[in-house]
Amino acid sequence: MTLSAPSTASVVCTGVHFSWPDGTPVLEDFDLTVGPGRTGLVGLNGSGKSTLLKLVAGELAPAKGSVHTAGEVGYLPQTVQLDTGLRVDEALGIAGTRAALHAIEAGDASEENFTAVGDDWDVEERARAALDRLGLEHIGLDRTIGEVSGGEAVLLRLAALLLARPEILLLDEPTNNLDISARERLYDAVRSWNGVLVVVSHDRGLLRHVDRIADLRDGEVRWYGGTIDDYEEALSVEQEAAERMVRVAEADLRRQKRELAEAHEKLAKRVRYGNKMYATKREPRIVMRSRKRTAQEAAGKHRIMHEERLKEARDRLDEAAEAVRDDDEIRVDLPYTAVPRGRTVLSLRGVELRCGARADLELHGPERVALVGRNGAGKTTLLRTVAGELEPAAGEVVAHVPMRYLPQRLDVLDDGLSVAANVARFAPEATGNRIRARLARFLFRGARADQPAGTLSGGERFRATLAALMLAEPAPQLLMLDEPTNNLDMASVRQLVSALEGYRGALVVASHDLPFLREIGITRRLVLDGELADVDPM
Repeated sequence: MTLSAPSTASVVCTGVHFSWPDGTPVLEDFDLTVGPGRTGLVGLNGSGKSTLLKLVAGELAPAKGSVHTAGEVGYLPQTVQLDTGLRVDEALGIAGTRAALHAIEAGDASEENFTAVGDDWDVEERARAALDRLGLEHIGLDRTIGEVSGGEAVLLRLAALLLARPEILLLDEPTNNLDISARERLYDAVRSWNGVLVVVSHDRGLLRHVDRIADLRDGEVRWYGGTIDDYEEALSVEQEAAERMVRVAEADLRRQKRELAEAHEKLAKRVRYGNKMYATKREPRIVMRSRKRTAQEAAGKHRIMHEERLKEARDRLDEAAEAVRDDDEIRVDLPYTAVPRGRTVLSLRGVELRCGARADLELHGPERVALVGRNGAGKTTLLRTVAGELEPAAGEVVAHVPMRYLPQRLDVLDDGLSVAANVARFAPEATGNRIRARLARFLFRGARADQPAGTLSGGERFRATLAALMLAEPAPQLLMLDEPTNNLDMASVRQLVSALEGYRGALVVASHDLPFLREIGITRRLVLDGELADVDPM
């Protein structure tokens, strides 16, 4: 099924200025034009991607400039909040039409009912087709939102947008909280879209179905044709060229510094020679004064010329350095997290979770386990039970090594404390210098370690939380992560992969992000579907 939309639809932002209430600028004199086709909007956390979508959707207003949309706009926010008391047909926006249709079928042929139905006589069939297409065929139109999972609520919101047939569709991290099956259905919906589509996402699988990539960085958008793979290849070529330019600029700067030093030495020699000739009075005084002045002026001009060249070389180096992206990678070595091969780190014996699922498991070091399953299967409940946050309904959970748990909510940090102070809470015996030295490897260098946790961006908060858990004492030899790549930009995902490369303990990761799971070297896959069971490795 192809989702058609007029080819004249477009989004145009002109001279847009937007700042947060505290005065922090997000976009300044920002211009953007988006036409028909599928656009993947990428950028670092905090670069303004979600803000831009809200401006286009009309949920925020620019302080200056204009946002013009030619066509009706449909917007799926990053966090979908639906009233749990709503019926599904109300969430889909068809309740009034459906009620009028049923009234007509029951014999109430009032003008009001015919007006409410209009030409939409197949509204229920279209609604069921939209639900079926997104894997929600089991959800009846009369059910309430409180009966569906968080991932299903996201798909319901998307189904409502598809039924409304907007010319412009805006999606903000739509695959967060979706299981693998639901992601594939969303990918299909994106592939079929023929209008204007702008999707903010870190999901490489989704970004392989766009026509172009818009990279929002430092308040400007750069365009790259093709999918995320084409973008990364082009970016790699750009960065190699930028790094070469830095090396050339550095060599030129060194040469200019050397030539300036030589110019200073020549000036000093000429001054010494002039002073010597003047002192010995070998020529008439007026001639010697003229020669001395000429020599000093020539040397001075020579020095000024080299100083100007040095400044130009510094400017070229600064310009070249700005073109190199500062998406640093985390580089850590955590030997104390190491677990001998074959050692038992976790035992689940006859465990029954509060959600009704059952689990028996022996986990050995240093296994890397992917915990997968549909939304609502109980993956988070299982991790929280292992972490001791929930009591099992039955059975026994035994952790044989120190462990740490990174929840989806990232509520591990105390917002009122600095990054360094938060880490110190988990390693009370470590000295301040030791904590700062280790934090530097997580890219919190110098004053950044003193930044209050409450002021961190999403990516920074994740890094700080990860640092607090991985640098804890005793060192965690079992690390559990719940959907760690949700809401992370691609640079932050690369940083997480780098950090996990230095982790030597056992790892359990609940995630629907298959590329990420492959990158961290998963050795075992467990599926939770009523019972916990091993499946073939990825």
